[in-house]
Amino acid sequence: MSISTPNAISTPSTSPTITTDALIIGFGKGGKTLAAKLSAAGRKVVVAEASADMYGGTCINIGCLPSKSLILSAEQARRDGANSTPETREAAFEAAIKEKRRVTSMLRDKNYHKLADQDNITVITGRAHFTGPHSVEIATAEGPVAVTASKIFINTGATPRIPDIPGIHTTPSVYTSTGLMDLDDMPQRLVIIGSGFIGLEFASMFADFGTAVTVLQHNAEFLPREDADVAAAIRAQLEAQGVKFLFNADTKAIAPAADGGVRLSVAVKGMNRGASQACDSTPAGTGNAHTDITGATDTTTTTSPTSNPTDHATMSHVQTKPSDDGEPRFAEPAEARFCLTTDAVLVATGRTPNVEGLHLEAAGVELTERGAVKVDELLRTTAADIWALGDVNGGPQHTYISLDDYRVVWSQLNGSDRPYTVKDRKHVPSSTFLATPYSRVGLNEREAKAAGLDYVVKRLPVAAVPKAQVMRRPDGLMKAIVERNTGRILGAMLLSVESHEVINIVKLAMDLDAPASTLRDMVFTHPTIAEALNDLFA
Repeated sequence: MSISTPNAISTPSTSPTITTDALIIGFGKGGKTLAAKLSAAGRKVVVAEASADMYGGTCINIGCLPSKSLILSAEQARRDGANSTPETREAAFEAAIKEKRRVTSMLRDKNYHKLADQDNITVITGRAHFTGPHSVEIATAEGPVAVTASKIFINTGATPRIPDIPGIHTTPSVYTSTGLMDLDDMPQRLVIIGSGFIGLEFASMFADFGTAVTVLQHNAEFLPREDADVAAAIRAQLEAQGVKFLFNADTKAIAPAADGGVRLSVAVKGMNRGASQACDSTPAGTGNAHTDITGATDTTTTTSPTSNPTDHATMSHVQTKPSDDGEPRFAEPAEARFCLTTDAVLVATGRTPNVEGLHLEAAGVELTERGAVKVDELLRTTAADIWALGDVNGGPQHTYISLDDYRVVWSQLNGSDRPYTVKDRKHVPSSTFLATPYSRVGLNEREAKAAGLDYVVKRLPVAAVPKAQVMRRPDGLMKAIVERNTGRILGAMLLSVESHEVINIVKLAMDLDAPASTLRDMVFTHPTIAEALNDLFA
């Protein structure tokens, strides 16, 4: 059953009221899996989704799958040389966007009908908000629908975190990942604010398409949570693709540029001082000196401005931060101010739980200090018979964690003697789909040292793996942390082709408490990337 579907069946003229066994707010992975399971058990279920464009959840529509579709298309463009001229770049990008839209549309339709076609499930398209502990009002295009449910499950996901930068909301061509994945025309220059893994995936992808990419990082350390050798290898890979980094960079303002692009006012600590001149009084692309930003953190290199749209974002050195008396301040680092012009900006500064407008207080549902729905180890909120699944509860933001959250909830509803809890969850892996994918699970060396563990570091260059040579993908490294006396695998970091597949083998071994010798002596097929685990754990 459906209310307010894309093909629109209308609600009655008077506001309907629905009483149901379960209400699921959000069509994400955990929620949709739970809805199907409850329906199969004979329960009546209402699924409320704010947008018809989001049936199936974030991963299918604006997250993992569309981004991976574009990443694979970009890799193909690089391999085929389609990123070498403006004409071939545009054609490759256009084809990639078309394919991405086809895939997401197909998956969205399948996910919608998988629930809506079931007699026990009613899908309502509209924004939901609580009106009481067990009551919700859903604002649909045809009017409000009131729903009363015995059990309610919040599965609204997360939304991009937008920093408080003047002009960020009003300047055209400033995007989150959602908008950047749905452009009709490829930007020739792209600035990415934020160098977390989401930003780096997009940097790698657009560099493969042929876009000139500049990444702004607010501090001096690249990937500060990763081991230094791994971070250095990832950075080297991205720079080899042509990605440029500017560290200690703080974006102060964003505005339209004279050429139709975007102008950013950027303050960079540690750079040489220059002439004092406000960015907002300087036309885009002008100034006393133009700066090549490649790897610059302590000094600047004066170059000529470029008119080639495929060059990296043009920077104009326009302002420094003088001391009050006009003399240099030696007690604090210099801060240079630049105008940076580009065709498009990606804001990749993290994601925050999507709770806006839910009126959780009406149901007695509390939030954590970080703005997530507060839950216990069974994912129960502070209100009886209300649970929260997926990104909205502040856990790891992965679709497979949302699926595992479903298991936690379902184990309480199916009569299990001992419910499965969040504390039972082991060793969450992650993968970042760069040109050479980076995957990890467990502790890295930095974390093992901080924990005071006695460990051995295992290393293997990917160039030593025969399959990597056969695939002409020898770049990267493999690294594992093993407890010295027990042989217990503490963690692994794989910067390697097909690492996103191999990391699951390591996770399985860790889940089973298998020692490193198990992977060292495992019989793998040949030639594969997986067999590199024999040598890594030797």
